[in-house]
Amino acid sequence: MISRIWQWSERPIETLGGAAFIIALAGIASRALGFFRDRLLASSFGAGDILDAYYAAFRLPDLIYSLLVLGALSAAFIPVFTELIAHDERAKAWRLAQGALQWLIIVLGGSALAGIVFADQVAAWIAPGFSPEKQMLVASLTRIMLLSPVFLAISAVIGGVLVSFKQFLAYSFAPVFYNLGIIFGILVLYPAFGPLGLACGVVLGSMLHAAVQLPAFFRSGYHLTFLPLRESMVDPALRKVVWLMVPRSLAMAVNQISLVIVTVFSSTLVSGSLAAFTLAINIQSVPLGLFGIAFSLASFPVLSTLAAKREDEEFFSVFAKTARRILYFVLPLSFLLIIFRAEIVRIVLGTGAFNWEDTILTFTVLGWLSASLFAQSLIPLLVRTFFALQDTKTPLLAALFSEAVHLSLIPLLLPRYAVAGIAIAFSIGAITNAVLLYFLLRRRVAAWRDWQLISRIGRIALIALLSAIVAQYSKGIFALTIDRLDTFLEVAVKLGVGVVIGAATYISLSAVLGLPEYAQIKRFIWCRLLRRPETVVLAEDHPERGDW
Repeated sequence: MISRIWQWSERPIETLGGAAFIIALAGIASRALGFFRDRLLASSFGAGDILDAYYAAFRLPDLIYSLLVLGALSAAFIPVFTELIAHDERAKAWRLAQGALQWLIIVLGGSALAGIVFADQVAAWIAPGFSPEKQMLVASLTRIMLLSPVFLAISAVIGGVLVSFKQFLAYSFAPVFYNLGIIFGILVLYPAFGPLGLACGVVLGSMLHAAVQLPAFFRSGYHLTFLPLRESMVDPALRKVVWLMVPRSLAMAVNQISLVIVTVFSSTLVSGSLAAFTLAINIQSVPLGLFGIAFSLASFPVLSTLAAKREDEEFFSVFAKTARRILYFVLPLSFLLIIFRAEIVRIVLGTGAFNWEDTILTFTVLGWLSASLFAQSLIPLLVRTFFALQDTKTPLLAALFSEAVHLSLIPLLLPRYAVAGIAIAFSIGAITNAVLLYFLLRRRVAAWRDWQLISRIGRIALIALLSAIVAQYSKGIFALTIDRLDTFLEVAVKLGVGVVIGAATYISLSAVLGLPEYAQIKRFIWCRLLRRPETVVLAEDHPERGDW
């Protein structure tokens, strides 16, 4: 069995469906482990000082990684490396990979060293409201965690090479091993070394993230060499990567700087506020990742091709279909997150040291964050649609404006709403960003048809709302028939029944109204997964045939 998996890992996956299946499967596994990781953290420490310090210590490493790595990989390295491979210039491609590896290690190593030296000052800057002892803990954790961007940078280059060769297995499952490293830190290293063991778990996870990809990386043709730094500096391919990465890196930096400022404000609130905010973000990011980001990534190559051919009608059609598909899944899920926010938080996090006060704090934040989940899920599609038009400046300007709105609202809302005010400001900022991007994109596409898009999304929103009302009614029945819902089983039953009733209502209303998204999903399940003949699919499925 192991040998078969080993052989499969080095076999290119040529079909989009096969690659998407592997990525989706790995994503589900990683998010399941992410829930388990958060549950362990919550049960072990509750929403208190240790978790506050732990999450605050991520800010500087994440900022460095986003500035120097994430932007380069997503916007520059993969297309440049792939272009060289496509032109049968493998020597140049491997020289690019080696140069990128060396310079990232040097730059990130130097950044980590500077961060280690000035960790005390950084901790005082990003968490001014923490006590001196808590700031010292943030500084100690930060010094260790600053090693993780170095290993994640190595992993990013390796992953970019594997994606270029269509070897998705090791690349897709690397985040799973990252979470396993963190879980090992919680269960094994923390009992041995205290809070510093948590930071060591993060570093271990980043090492595993890179290590799991190394075998496929070497089998793809890489040979360990050293490229003279002067030679790599004049490499045209590497220079192109650096040039292309700048706008995307700045946009990523806006988000990370926003999180740093959120940390600053959270540090002035009651203990556990930053932990509650971060845990709520992790929960609501699941539908965002599974649908908002996944669908936007899948549509990006098609949108890019249509933009290059100037086929505006089809360009708008693909954008509209993708937006509707995202909202078809995200809108009902956002309503369910709001209605069952207390039950979800108790199921995912409610054990051990995570008490009822922590639960209230977290589900209050989750409710406000979920209110903007539709906007958060559309932003990746809107941004990549601009990228398809070869416009990276407009998304950056929109992000700057929306983050200015977000951050300016926090001081106004904080005195009255505490950490919930940060969540409210976050949601207003996300909605502002999505609306601004929509109207700016509308001006760029000649074939834009507002009514065709909004009318169909309106029907989705209507049946999502009706389904949410039914789910809320089922929740009310439980409140009348059962006095207490204290045990895990009772909460799980209440959540499960409510979700099933809401989902059944949503699917039934989709069928009654004949939504194309419902027909597409039914065809996908019937024809692709069950391998049944398409002739038995109802005629109502015809309008958007073949999209799945």
